[in-house]
Amino acid sequence: MAALDPVLNDIDTDLDNALERLFAFLRIPSISTDPAYAGDCRKAADWLAADLTALGFETSVNETSLHPVVLAHKPKPGAPHVLFYGHYDVQPVDPLNLWETPPFEPRIATDAAGNKKIVARGASDDKGQVMTFVEACRAHLAMNGELPCGVTLLIEGAEENGSQGLPEWVAQNREKLASDIVLVCDTGMWDPATPAITTSLRGLAYFEVKVTCADRDLHSGFFGGAARNPIHVLSRIIADLHDAEGRVTLPGFYDGVHERPPEVVEQWRGLGLTAEKFLGPIGLKEPAGERGRLPIELVQSRPACDVNGIIGGYTGEGTKTVIASTASAKVSFRLVDDQDPKVLAETFEAFVRARVPDDCRVEVITYKGSRAISLPFDMPELEIAKAALAEEWGVPAVTVGAGGSIPIVGDFKRILDRNTLLIGFGLDDDRIHSPNEKYDLRSFHKGTRSWARILAAFGARG
Repeated sequence: MAALDPVLNDIDTDLDNALERLFAFLRIPSISTDPAYAGDCRKAADWLAADLTALGFETSVNETSLHPVVLAHKPKPGAPHVLFYGHYDVQPVDPLNLWETPPFEPRIATDAAGNKKIVARGASDDKGQVMTFVEACRAHLAMNGELPCGVTLLIEGAEENGSQGLPEWVAQNREKLASDIVLVCDTGMWDPATPAITTSLRGLAYFEVKVTCADRDLHSGFFGGAARNPIHVLSRIIADLHDAEGRVTLPGFYDGVHERPPEVVEQWRGLGLTAEKFLGPIGLKEPAGERGRLPIELVQSRPACDVNGIIGGYTGEGTKTVIASTASAKVSFRLVDDQDPKVLAETFEAFVRARVPDDCRVEVITYKGSRAISLPFDMPELEIAKAALAEEWGVPAVTVGAGGSIPIVGDFKRILDRNTLLIGFGLDDDRIHSPNEKYDLRSFHKGTRSWARILAAFGARG
């Protein structure tokens, strides 16, 4: 690993130039969800493709049903090959009036503690994270004339729009995406000093329930007490979803849910994420999920059910004595391990229909779901990456789960049959999707150094 020292030194001395490149990327308003910015999404793809071509990658900009993907190859025969995934599109900037400076005019700011941060839309999600990997490749090529291992980059432009078109493109281009492991840099650190590798992602199942009773809204004076109220029916369904211990009551719901190894749970316990620390900042203090579980278990390795919205009856100013004709709720389930969203859809609909009176009607709408993703805890690539991160940050890297879903990771497993290491350097206070998004300068700098170490370690594996 002695040959790594010049690479790390180059990253340190070239930091100002790396920031100039990142700032050029951040100035492009590549908002994927607004058709008015379609040209800017293509401009961002072209900018990145040109930068990678200049580094010697065989690069192409490829069409999808929405925005193009950038594909770049630099093979190394006889060496391991990694596939790196990221996205160049960003979220809308609304509300614009809450930004301290224009969102697409990147700047370096200093917070009250003296920490420098990059402020711009996309700084953390995901342009800054993408460029940590690109800059690591740049340094290896500058110092050694080659990369330690083969590298393919797949950078899409519609992640913030549900990765529309990407799964189909991946399925049509499997041979171009051959690799030993997939790397994703769209996650975060455990805290500003502790690196993390995300080893699991919860899946998602999402439903809308619409209950209809009378054929029109009714006067509660004339019909109250005799006519069925759909809000009451819906409330009963929602209340029955959990028992007094916080467990979901759907039959067979916990089939396929596995306990984590004791050593993993003890590692999580040692992180000290108490209910007070986790819930206190949002004004709460008692966990609402399964009793007897650590807060980190509840949001990372256990399934959950939440009602995301309820609509029904009169909600305007003042009073209106009405019994609504219809009421609806949006319900989501976060899934883990081997839980199947298709099986859950059948179970949930049966659960709902069993609680609707015969003279009422119910419609259960099922939206697209995704399965959970879990990495084997003994996979060699995980240990290699953990060791490389520990070398850079001076503390052991923790393995954590993510409560949210990144559906494309499941597609990589399903279509390419490859596991994914999620290694990111974002922080909880990066304000992604919000005004004044930022990425700590330390995250950008040490993130680049971390990727340089990881690539070198994979290459040394042979």
